[in-house]
Amino acid sequence: MIGKRIRHISRYRDIAITLIRNGFGMVVEETGIAQFLSLPQRLFFEKKKKASKSVGERIRIVLEELGPTFVKLGQIASTRPDLIPEEIIRELEKLQDHVPPFSFQEVREIVQNELGEEIENIFLHFEDVPLAAASIGQVHRATLRNGEQVAVKIQRPNITTVIETDLEILQDLATLAEQRSELAAKYQIRDMIDEFSKSLREELDYTNEARNAEKIANQFKDDSTIYVPKVFWEYTTKKVLTMEYVEGVKFNEIDQLKKNGYNLKNLAERLAKGIFQQVFIGGFFHGDPHPGNVLVLPGEIIAFLDFGMAGRLTPDMRYHFSSLIISLMRQSTDGVIHSISAMGLIPDDVNMKQLQADVERMREKYYDVPLSQIRLGEAVNDLFRLAFQHSIRIPADLSLLGKTLLTVEGVVENLDPEFSILDIAEPFGRRLLKERYHPKNVAETVWKQVSDYGELILDFPNHMKEFASLAKRGRLRMEVGIPELDLFLKKLDQISNRLSFSIVLLSFSIIMVGIIIGSSMNRQSTLLWKFPAIEMGFVVATLMFFWLLYSIFKSGRF
Repeated sequence: MIGKRIRHISRYRDIAITLIRNGFGMVVEETGIAQFLSLPQRLFFEKKKKASKSVGERIRIVLEELGPTFVKLGQIASTRPDLIPEEIIRELEKLQDHVPPFSFQEVREIVQNELGEEIENIFLHFEDVPLAAASIGQVHRATLRNGEQVAVKIQRPNITTVIETDLEILQDLATLAEQRSELAAKYQIRDMIDEFSKSLREELDYTNEARNAEKIANQFKDDSTIYVPKVFWEYTTKKVLTMEYVEGVKFNEIDQLKKNGYNLKNLAERLAKGIFQQVFIGGFFHGDPHPGNVLVLPGEIIAFLDFGMAGRLTPDMRYHFSSLIISLMRQSTDGVIHSISAMGLIPDDVNMKQLQADVERMREKYYDVPLSQIRLGEAVNDLFRLAFQHSIRIPADLSLLGKTLLTVEGVVENLDPEFSILDIAEPFGRRLLKERYHPKNVAETVWKQVSDYGELILDFPNHMKEFASLAKRGRLRMEVGIPELDLFLKKLDQISNRLSFSIVLLSFSIIMVGIIIGSSMNRQSTLLWKFPAIEMGFVVATLMFFWLLYSIFKSGRF
């Protein structure tokens, strides 16, 4: 790691200075990189100039100043209200790519290197000026030799190297932060960086986006109201993505939609149904359906674009999410908690009574509110924020789903303020529950469990042999965890001490009784070194007895 720090020392310095300049000098000091970089002390005094801005705003500025990697990580982090405080999420949602397009000469070189031919041999026409430019790549309109119109996305030159360097540095900083800060360790900063890095690396491979598009297209192969552009695999690689070019009206161009005579309520319903079809039935959904990524084609057909961010839901996750929606509609606190418990990773030390009280408080927010006025995305994200307060880790795809629902609701409300997305979601949720409890599915589940138990029984003799072998070789280890072990051992010591004291007192009393009986029978004096032994023994025994009583009463357990 030291070698990597030296190799990337210039980038470390950029990151450190940007943090200090925006009031996060404490982070630089806590991680210890200030000493490694030999930064001048005057930088740490200049951080007070940024005090007027909020923490969230300063974090957004830092990410934008540090470039593509940090902007993309911030955009990914904005989908995790279960990990990031709400005030910071609001600022991360404002993150924008401020990058100029790269030259057409570089575009030409990348296309030739990736596809193995000159642009002119593949495309009849290729526009020099990009339609859009972002931090990772840019999109050009082109025409294939057969006349088909396509959109070609080309990855920015050397962006992979830049991002991998930044991710290495972030991982190093996260490790240092966890070693030096209990708060960083508590929030598992390294795991968060790992998770965000994985999502970002997936976006760097355009074949992932192409596969995402085809998976969603397959869900609507029998639905003529939803359209997904075709992927041209022969002209697609990790750094070049070629898809069918689609022209339409964006969902936020309300005047143009009305001018074309489109039924806004019908568009809202089709968009909502399209998303819930992906979520509840397909288990694979578009993760960023903002107005720029959803178009209206002639015939009020909905077209989805840009599949770089997508979410996946397992059958169990779909079931628990549908249960959550129904619990929200029924305003069932226990149902909501059960769904959260089933979906998230609840720490052992969570305060269940406080969690239930917080859910009850959140439920009161929606009490007596008509279903048509309840925003599903907002309610789900309220729950995820509540999960953050109780350190409950929600799977990344579920958090992305919450962000997706919020985005869709915003688009739908812009089309028709009276439209309720919850009314569209409920039938899908109920359908999923019915399918889960269909006799055929129940039988399959039971059979699977029986098969699992059967395998367990058949493997039991082998496991016992391994257990016996380990025990015989003395390699068997057993770990027992007892909550509050120190307190338990302390109490055990107190009990054993009192028991020992009682035994000593009893023994002393027996000895004294023996002395008294012996002296009475022999009619001899009981002087010991000229001191009256019986009287002294009686005093000692009395003191010991009262001390034992005192310690018992003091403990409060009698």
